[in-house]
Amino acid sequence: MEAATMAWTAAVVGVGLVYWFVWVMGAAEVKGKRAVDLKMGSITRDKVQDKYTQYWSFFRRPKETATAAASAEKVPDFVDTFYNLVTDIYEWGWGQSFHFSPSLPGRSHREATRVHEERVVDLLGAKPGHRLLDVGCGVGGPMRAIAAHSGSNVVGITINDYQVNRARAHNRKAGLDSRCEVVCGNFLSMPFPDASFDGAYSIEATCHAPRLQDVYGEVFRVLKPGGLYVSYEWVTTSLYRAEDPDHVDCIQGIERGDALPGLRRQDEIASIAKEVGFEVLKEQDLALPPALPWWTRLKMGRIAYWRNSLVVRVLTMLRIAPKGVSEVHEMLFETAQHLTKGGETGIFTPMHMVLLRKPVATATEEAK
Repeated sequence: MEAATMAWTAAVVGVGLVYWFVWVMGAAEVKGKRAVDLKMGSITRDKVQDKYTQYWSFFRRPKETATAAASAEKVPDFVDTFYNLVTDIYEWGWGQSFHFSPSLPGRSHREATRVHEERVVDLLGAKPGHRLLDVGCGVGGPMRAIAAHSGSNVVGITINDYQVNRARAHNRKAGLDSRCEVVCGNFLSMPFPDASFDGAYSIEATCHAPRLQDVYGEVFRVLKPGGLYVSYEWVTTSLYRAEDPDHVDCIQGIERGDALPGLRRQDEIASIAKEVGFEVLKEQDLALPPALPWWTRLKMGRIAYWRNSLVVRVLTMLRIAPKGVSEVHEMLFETAQHLTKGGETGIFTPMHMVLLRKPVATATEEAK
């Protein structure tokens, strides 16, 4: 009887562990949405594998999408596909803020992320009554942090309709839906009137634009004269060597796995901003010392990786998650390896910060 009781107890504990491991487990670092909620955005279940194959074929040669006009026109659609594929996985394993931040001594990744987002408020001088634009808002993690910290009203734009719905749901849950608005649209052609925002920001989002001039030009248009814009840019640094095969492999791995039509050089950003009419007030790589490494979040241990991989495979096998999720998870894991290498070698930074201002009197106004 005692042996039977022990066996039943062990069985119950085993079932409980499996239930926790597969059904309940959230993120490795931040408890996000459950693994069983991986739906792959607004893609129908039977099309996930096909959409992944199409995406991978398109971004197989990243630089070609930036140089060929026909390919560049397709970038927004494939960026939309990318975020349909990865949004649920990002929320599961990363939380609601899809960006990096410098590690802070004695602080969690969640706290470091909040500090990095609130820096935007300080740079813009945002305050109650201001209307801010979040250029590429994702599911709105930064938007909510910035709105809560500043008291400003924030309008976010994302090309992905699934993210719009996720962001709105999160805004309601946070009690910030009266101050946070989300619009589905392309930041290369925004549905906002001229001079309609007091300030704007983008956090690791404009890297998806084939031409930075186009998105900067749109931000310039919708800002009020004197308005500030801060952007955290993904760029290659001066340490990058195009003749080094390892460097090229690393950067192209980042581009392929993150829907980027070609990373820009760090020394290009300010000149592009000036080209569209901005004044450059400040430029700084926020990843440089004394900042601590931003890539520590990506150094997933083998146990954590296999755990997550097993969960994804089991959910796919049970048809809870659609076919193709495993491939997307593997792609993101491989991309994380390239990002880590880019950070460790110093050839890549995801947080080159530029603070820009639209002149109080624009050239058009001065000509009148």
